[in-house]
Amino acid sequence: MYLRPGEYSTAGVSSPTGHPLLTTGFFPYLVAMCGIAGIISGEAEQVSVPRLQQMTGALAHRGPDGEAHWINESSTIGFGHRRLAIIDLSAAGAQPMHYLGRYTIVHNGEIYNYIEIRETLLQKGYSFYSGSDTEVIMAAYDCYRSDCLQYFDGMFAFAIWDEQEQTLFAARDRFGEKPFYYYFDGDQFVFASEMKALWTIGIEKQFNEKMFFNYFTLGYTQNPANGEETFYNGINKLPARSFILYHLPQQRLTRSLYWNVDVDFVDESITAEQAVEQFNHLFHQSVQRRLRSDVPIGTSLSGGLDSSCVLASIQSMAPRQYKTFSAIFPGFKKDESAWIKKVTDHFSAQNYTVQPNADEAIRDFEKICYHQEEPFQSASVLAQYYVYERAKQEGVTVLLDGQGADEILAGYHKYYHWYWQQLFRENKNRLQHELGSARRLGIAEPWGLKNKLAAAFPSYAGWYLRRQRANQQLRVHDLNTSFVKEYGESYYDIAHFDELNNILYYNTFVNGLEELLRYADRNSMAHGTEVRLPFLNHELVKLLFSTPACYKIKDGYTKWLQRKGMEDKLPAGLAWRTDKIGFEPPQQQWMNNQRLQEYIHEAKRILVKHGMLKAQALHKKIQPQEAHAADNYDWRYLVAGQLLS
Repeated sequence: MYLRPGEYSTAGVSSPTGHPLLTTGFFPYLVAMCGIAGIISGEAEQVSVPRLQQMTGALAHRGPDGEAHWINESSTIGFGHRRLAIIDLSAAGAQPMHYLGRYTIVHNGEIYNYIEIRETLLQKGYSFYSGSDTEVIMAAYDCYRSDCLQYFDGMFAFAIWDEQEQTLFAARDRFGEKPFYYYFDGDQFVFASEMKALWTIGIEKQFNEKMFFNYFTLGYTQNPANGEETFYNGINKLPARSFILYHLPQQRLTRSLYWNVDVDFVDESITAEQAVEQFNHLFHQSVQRRLRSDVPIGTSLSGGLDSSCVLASIQSMAPRQYKTFSAIFPGFKKDESAWIKKVTDHFSAQNYTVQPNADEAIRDFEKICYHQEEPFQSASVLAQYYVYERAKQEGVTVLLDGQGADEILAGYHKYYHWYWQQLFRENKNRLQHELGSARRLGIAEPWGLKNKLAAAFPSYAGWYLRRQRANQQLRVHDLNTSFVKEYGESYYDIAHFDELNNILYYNTFVNGLEELLRYADRNSMAHGTEVRLPFLNHELVKLLFSTPACYKIKDGYTKWLQRKGMEDKLPAGLAWRTDKIGFEPPQQQWMNNQRLQEYIHEAKRILVKHGMLKAQALHKKIQPQEAHAADNYDWRYLVAGQLLS
């Protein structure tokens, strides 16, 4: 049952043989966000439409605009797809999609530069039956094989079945914006956009206690040493910037990294003016590509530098009144309402706000945990959920967002001491200038003897920090002794970072950013909306890692390069703000709510029942903490208890 390009199956309608009936049509220009699923097995009974329907049914929220399934003639592979239409709302590019009588694909994401890649492939003799980015992926794969990934600017997770080679090729974007989970037991290889799709077909939901130990004690939601590990044993995630090949006849599975940045290469010859010019060019090009859509586009707006830069760039190339969406918390010391109003007034943008509170958090907490599937560190996730919900209510399907800028441009205040330690070794005169500048700006990050010792002996400092943190983890008194004894393996691993670039790399590619991208993907997909991140263009990221550290933190300012490049496009005073406020709700206030405290107590009871907490923890007074507090234990118990219930 080989399909020609443009043919697709209609979900739920089957032929007498049990395979989906087919409809044919050719329509241009479809790009879609969605949910994908697939089963590969030498046992035909494992590959069935009902199993695929169970999987795509669990992903319905990711693609409310359509559902389709496909099984090959030998019943060794089946694909399922849920569609959220973004460009051309016809049935044109329905997936699973087929190409050259050989390839079949399911694709979740966007290839923003697909038009440019398509032109190159046309010159090479390739033909296209649609105008979709999905078809371009298959042609690029036929032309370049796995090297096709080097050409893509986008967020994606896709799987291509090659009937001729009997091989599955699956890949995930460079930063992990789109998810890809899989399970392989020797008899079947199963994958999906979310783990809940795997659970629907009988794959066991087996908790990974080592991950929970590190979540309780460190707040970690990923293992820095193993990008495949999840909170559920047997279920792996395909790490960002990786691809896998699964050869069915030999049941051979291999994984490879396809892209990296060179943290050791720094272009010392580039001037500040050149760096600013190149930053502006690549950032605006990234924004422009991410404006390609046939549905309404808006922006998330926190009031901070990053989301304001995104809105400023949009307005500079496509001026009109855009809808912006914000979470505000009147009366809260970290409320950003005033800056949000200043930005929207400056750009004449419509602003729609949500004001989440403890009662809403209690009402929707179970639902949000269901969508997230794995633990999250703070109530910021809940606030983001409501922002995306409001966008959907206002008819906006695509949101541009500023995520990623802090990691690639050194935006967090914690980066100061890493930079100062680098200067302590390399340029003490500049260090004194930077320390003095930071203090004049009110930056209170500590700098003392411990920092100087860490700068002088980075290898020793790394070893000391690992040992110290591992010992601290073992001393979290709430944890059951037998649980710690069996599962208390520390995942804390911070290398001897002797350059600012090293810690930025760690947070961008090893531990940090991907967690935030997971939150955004699940929260947006819960409402059938799409989030696009202009700062996560790989050419822009490569540039930033190659520029000297003094262009990231300069004259006491973090993100100096970004501030300098965008200062004339932003409202007065915004570009050079130093009172950085993370996207943060009044979590501590919410945790003082009596009903929420009752939920925390119930979560603790569940964790005691699972042997994770001591019974004495039930009698310990709850300690409400702010969203980004290091010892956010009761919040972690609340989340874990819900996921384990």
